[in-house]
Amino acid sequence: MLIRSVSYPLFVAAALLALVGTISLFPQSLSQWRPEWVGLVVVYWVLRAPNTFGVFTAWVLGLLVDVLRADILGMNALAMALIAYLVLAAHQRFQLFPLAQQSLLVFLLVGLAQMVVHFLHQLLGASSSGFDYLLPALTSGLVWPVFRAFWDAVNRKLG
Repeated sequence: MLIRSVSYPLFVAAALLALVGTISLFPQSLSQWRPEWVGLVVVYWVLRAPNTFGVFTAWVLGLLVDVLRADILGMNALAMALIAYLVLAAHQRFQLFPLAQQSLLVFLLVGLAQMVVHFLHQLLGASSSGFDYLLPALTSGLVWPVFRAFWDAVNRKLG
């Protein structure tokens, strides 16, 4: 995935779809398995255009997630900024990895972001046990190949 021209309308469409996917209705029994759509958008667009989309853009998207989820402002913003920073730090190597390794890295990145958010929730007094908070990271890693293929195809057609 080489750096190509950037289509801002496609980025806005991807971000809006991710935000809608974040708050869309999902069966209660499967809500823990919902992928972290905004995290996937951050990874994809930072990889696609690292000079254009970076930590600040990810932070703004995370802040929008905080507002949509009625979370404390800055929790998801910090997590998305962390994802963007880590992707920026290794974007050239990341692009050379096969898709299976990229999926594993997406799992690790989103998992780290979920851990940060979970830690902050725990710090503020939320009570939850177990590792259920990492399930969105698992599904994000599994969805990554399809997500990337879809947005690559859309970018080829429209971008």
